[in-house]
Amino acid sequence: MRNSIARFGLLLAAVSVAAVAESPKLTFTYTTIKVPGAQSTAIFGINNAGVMVGSYVDKGGVRHGFSLSAGKVKKLDDPSGSNTYCFGVNKAGAVVGYYTTSAQGAQAFLYEKGKFTDIGPANATSSQALSINDHGDINGNFGDSSGGGHGFLLKNGTYTTIDVPGAAYTLGGGINNAGVMTEVWLDSGFNSESSLYKNKKFTTINVPKEPESDASAINTAGDIVYSWEGATDTYGGALLHGGKFYKFHVPHGDRTFGYGINDSNTIVGAYTTESGELRGFSATYQ
Repeated sequence: MRNSIARFGLLLAAVSVAAVAESPKLTFTYTTIKVPGAQSTAIFGINNAGVMVGSYVDKGGVRHGFSLSAGKVKKLDDPSGSNTYCFGVNKAGAVVGYYTTSAQGAQAFLYEKGKFTDIGPANATSSQALSINDHGDINGNFGDSSGGGHGFLLKNGTYTTIDVPGAAYTLGGGINNAGVMTEVWLDSGFNSESSLYKNKKFTTINVPKEPESDASAINTAGDIVYSWEGATDTYGGALLHGGKFYKFHVPHGDRTFGYGINDSNTIVGAYTTESGELRGFSATYQ
């Protein structure tokens, strides 16, 4: 581990704990990830090769997108704006996310073969791309001129609007290689809820007993990683695996957020330390 730290230039610390869940339990083994010199680091996505993407804030307070492969950090800043967030990456290394425009809006992008391209439905007032599968299908969200918020699917160059029935706003989520999607949405009370979108049917998949659930990503097996918020200002991650929910927290952390998952039983996300610093993490589960 010491050789890895010196070689990669990352702060890595692994610890194994059991998740709090109904029997049988899962074991999560955590690795903390911090971009060297950064004020904060968050990991949002991971592909099956273990390449991760996210964002960090440097010493000067500037936010950057980045990828992390074999321990090497590559800055990915869209030249058309500022504050780049990288949310998803597929097996070909295509990255999706969004950046802040000069008008302080959000603009979705696709980074592929060294080139950034703006994406999003026509006439959208804002957009965010949140996930991409190995076929290049993209799940995201966009705003319209009336102030509405909708999900979108970009597949083979065609945009499809995704609206969860009864939602005040649909915010997008993850997509796996079978085209199954997760959709986070806001209800009439503006609490976040989550649905599975499969075969044009929506099924609610909220974390039990928690008032807010964000289903961030889904893998080929149908495992889903979440962030959730409790009624008493508590925050944690959760995994839906084999039909059961398993809550998890990074050890010695305050708030934990689950964001990405791959087919090798690895999840990624971010957590706050007891001093309030945001750090990224990856965790394997078994």
